[in-house]
Amino acid sequence: MKTLNIKAVSDEQKQAKYLAISQAIREAIKCGQVISSEQLPSARQLAEQLKTNRHTIMAAYNELIAQGWITSKQRKGYFVAADLPVNSSLRNKPMETLPAQPFRWKFTKNTDPSTIQTTASYRYNFAGGTPDISLFPFHEFKSYVGDAFSRPNINELNYGNTAGYTPLITQVTQYLRRARSITNREIVITNGSQEALYILSQILLSPILSVATEAMGYAPAWRCFTSSGASIISIKQDQQGMIPEALEQAIERQIQIGQPIALVYLTPLHQYPTTVTLPVSRRHAIYRIASKHNIAIIEDDYDHEYHYRCQPLAPIASDDPSGLVIYLSTFSKVMFPGVRIGFMALDKTLSDAVVNYKTIINHKVSVPMQDAIARWMQAGAFERYLRKATKIYHQRRDFMVQQLTHYQQLGRVKSFTIPDGGMAMWVELNESAELLAKTALSDAIFIQQEGQFLVDKTQSKDRFIRLGFAGLSTQDIASGLKCIFKAR
Repeated sequence: MKTLNIKAVSDEQKQAKYLAISQAIREAIKCGQVISSEQLPSARQLAEQLKTNRHTIMAAYNELIAQGWITSKQRKGYFVAADLPVNSSLRNKPMETLPAQPFRWKFTKNTDPSTIQTTASYRYNFAGGTPDISLFPFHEFKSYVGDAFSRPNINELNYGNTAGYTPLITQVTQYLRRARSITNREIVITNGSQEALYILSQILLSPILSVATEAMGYAPAWRCFTSSGASIISIKQDQQGMIPEALEQAIERQIQIGQPIALVYLTPLHQYPTTVTLPVSRRHAIYRIASKHNIAIIEDDYDHEYHYRCQPLAPIASDDPSGLVIYLSTFSKVMFPGVRIGFMALDKTLSDAVVNYKTIINHKVSVPMQDAIARWMQAGAFERYLRKATKIYHQRRDFMVQQLTHYQQLGRVKSFTIPDGGMAMWVELNESAELLAKTALSDAIFIQQEGQFLVDKTQSKDRFIRLGFAGLSTQDIASGLKCIFKAR
């Protein structure tokens, strides 16, 4: 039987108690709290709720039956009458008499629906940062999820510890030390890297500040920065990435106009979207410029694990004497986007501020998933899967190189660079990239084109596309490219 929340009946009322109860139920029906033909609580249940005896409730129900408000069905219980008394019909639907004027919301933040990322049913999805989810060892990982629930740390399941589940923080700390040479940092676990970017934008930026970013980059990060009112400053890049001299010139220019640059946002290992690796000399130059002007660097190392030609360059955060680098990464590319686990490696002072602000958004992390990942990492299965996935993605990159070479010979592709790592390739065409992407989309094929990555859209040459290879089998890569370029 369903619960019915009605106003408590006072023993001090002069009115008989059963009549007061029947009146309360009648008012609940009139205001739509219970509707026609809906079942009411049993007499025993309502008596327990109202701290009275069952016979009082039955007397109240009998009164309502006599008035036509409810009916009794043998062995089923009491129900609101299908046809309510005529004198209550207007009161039962009071909103129908009001003028139909929709409420006008006044938004203070950007709510452009085009910023919402959705997954469509594409025949071939060449998105550049999509892993092959079918490779993930779900059956193996299930055992770690089971362990997290069968042997949980009870203390960690309560409120608190907003920075993340302690054993996962320990595993991430050890992994960063061994695999990325990052030490002496505080780790904060986030709901993907996007939450990390949003928190940083809220505590480090304001309408009088600016963020310097590569001329082509990751638009969702820019939206986080602009949500705080900050301006995005496009810094010229070439075949090696961001140009340090252009950054310094922009810093001086922004100081003069009163909108100083507070952050530099970089994807130095596999630049998004061009896939190039920022050379050590430029990393040092950018770091020196940032240190000179007291500007922090956000290093978004979104797919560090996937490097093929050689050992990847250590992150900028691994050699950060001033403590100005904010290091971001995510499990989305290793596992799957739906896992929603990312992390920041931070200076202690900044870490405290981040955790304090994070508490406003959510004062507890998702412990079971973080627990399962921690167990997965501790068992060594995490790195075993990484080795397997890296080998497969390497093979797929080499296969895409073969395919693009073929289309280059046919004149459809002008040039491309073979990336040292990552999950995508940057390809120059002999035709309009925007038109090719639109034509492909009409054929249920998703590709990204140059204009989508530019801060200043007027700088588009309309010749480049980004082709992801990690999330597609070699057969799908071949079939998808054949449809894109309509080869004979």
